[in-house]
Amino acid sequence: MKREIKVKNENYDVVVVGGGMSGICAAIASARHGAKTAIIQSRHIFGGNASSEIRMHICGASANMSKPLLEESGIIYEIMLENKAFNHYFNYSHWDMVLYKKIREQKNLTYYLNTVMDDCEVADNTIKSITAYQQTTETRYKITGKIFVDATGNGTLGYLAGAQYKTGSEGKYEYNEPHAPIEPNNDRMGNTLLFKAVDRGTSVNFKRPEFAYSFTEEQLKYRTHGKVSEQARKDLSEEEIRITSTGSATIDTGYWWIELSGKTEDIIDEYEEIRDELVCCIYGVWDHIKNGGDHGAENYDLEWVGMLPGTRESRRLVGDYMLNENDILTNRQFDDAVAYGGWPMDIHTPNGLYDFHLRPSQITSFDGAYTIPYRSYYSKNISNLMMAGRNISASKMAMGSTRVMGTCGIGGQAVGTAASMCIKNSCMPRDILNYIDLLQQTLLKDDCYIPNIKNCDIQDKARTAKIKATSQKDGFEIKNIVNGVARQTKSSTNMWVSDGISKDGETITFDFENETSVSSVNLIFDTNFNYSIKQTQNGKRQKQQRIGIPPELVKNYTIKLWKNNSVVCEKSVCHNFQRLNVVDFPDVNCDKVTITVTETNGCSDAHIFEVRIY
Repeated sequence: MKREIKVKNENYDVVVVGGGMSGICAAIASARHGAKTAIIQSRHIFGGNASSEIRMHICGASANMSKPLLEESGIIYEIMLENKAFNHYFNYSHWDMVLYKKIREQKNLTYYLNTVMDDCEVADNTIKSITAYQQTTETRYKITGKIFVDATGNGTLGYLAGAQYKTGSEGKYEYNEPHAPIEPNNDRMGNTLLFKAVDRGTSVNFKRPEFAYSFTEEQLKYRTHGKVSEQARKDLSEEEIRITSTGSATIDTGYWWIELSGKTEDIIDEYEEIRDELVCCIYGVWDHIKNGGDHGAENYDLEWVGMLPGTRESRRLVGDYMLNENDILTNRQFDDAVAYGGWPMDIHTPNGLYDFHLRPSQITSFDGAYTIPYRSYYSKNISNLMMAGRNISASKMAMGSTRVMGTCGIGGQAVGTAASMCIKNSCMPRDILNYIDLLQQTLLKDDCYIPNIKNCDIQDKARTAKIKATSQKDGFEIKNIVNGVARQTKSSTNMWVSDGISKDGETITFDFENETSVSSVNLIFDTNFNYSIKQTQNGKRQKQQRIGIPPELVKNYTIKLWKNNSVVCEKSVCHNFQRLNVVDFPDVNCDKVTITVTETNGCSDAHIFEVRIY
């Protein structure tokens, strides 16, 4: 007798489909703001392209430290700081654990690993439920929800639900984009497998597998591999070498340009065939590096080869606004901005590696940052569908910048925060436009950055207090911590820095005109964005970093609540390694708050960007 697969029914407020960095940030943000949230992940680990299965490091608006002041903060930075505190030598198993721990320990969040969403129920342009199969337990889930977030990368949930979507490239005149093709086409950026090689300190031989392809130096002349040749330096611009190369020891880390987009109209349908073709290419490229001339690889050994290709491009779901190239090049500031980007528009050749005669990407750089409007994060025609990641509402040209994981992560946090607001207000994502000021201020409070938007939270009592400090350095005055901007910008430091740290510590005092109730003190410390903290297997990117916790971070401090010159409540924090600290108190009536910094993680001065009191 045929046996039935067991079925379980579950219900949540917010359902996030996809466990890459955008889905992780969306799910955590939603849960932290009180929504009962589920995250559905098809793989056995979280992280997507950033996980140990693919090992692409998180890039973002800082453009590999060419714009360091634009480093993404918020949840994605919080996760990287936690990794930095315990994973000194870039171990990918430790990184996987950090992601897993972050999801596992989050209140209000349920996770489903090894669970593939394969269908959905839609009525009146509204998603009612999804179905998903968990192979490890032979269980089919029917999961209902009020708000659904498509963080699948491929826009799979949106596609199944009937959401409007786009693929390929728009024509030049659809959005009057200067670098778009004259006519629309189905060109797309391809999938990539990475590898990891190590220097054994002695000669290591490599025998090419029979299935591997063969490549010549002429075929790879536009793709730096090993030593950057003099010919490559003549043929490529410095920007192209920066994007293409991984440094002087480029052999160790794999190459994004081992990339293929397939032969048919549907890159998703061809995923398995592309993977097999990439395997032939990656071993062929390694054979060329080892046995096809002097590439500085004599002592290098192939330690790891990925078998799960990282995907750049497939479907883009259509929202109420399609971000386009002009918005990016002009650093457009949207009234409903909830995220930002700064990565160059990096459009790869349509046939990837096989376009031997072409430089591997078309790079359009720009100064500064653009913002991304909230209207690009929810579906135009499916009322309760939001999107996070590379599938947001953007033209092909704009997606060339927004697709990187740092940008996807802060967008995911904005989406998750907005989804929780939908639950609180019993409304749909589009309706949050009526609450856009609140959404923006909530994101700032959670240490997200939105260019040109400042803290103007009327509930923040620090903004109206009289503030003084035991010491301060010129240009880093105490007034900076309530100026509304919690990071350094080109025009302002926006930070208080003490003049050393005395044996009694350095103290900031907030005096209130009248007695007031305090239940929370929020602090944003300095981590020095001039140094990267990303998890990476790339030797050059590792050398941009410092081992351990950023020394500028405040390590130990005490907060005291005072009334009539007596301490009525106090809390101490020790061994801090996070930029954003939220210290909660029972509702306490007081007329003064003091914060005393006694030690940093190595710096001789105390650094604080912002203090909020609620």
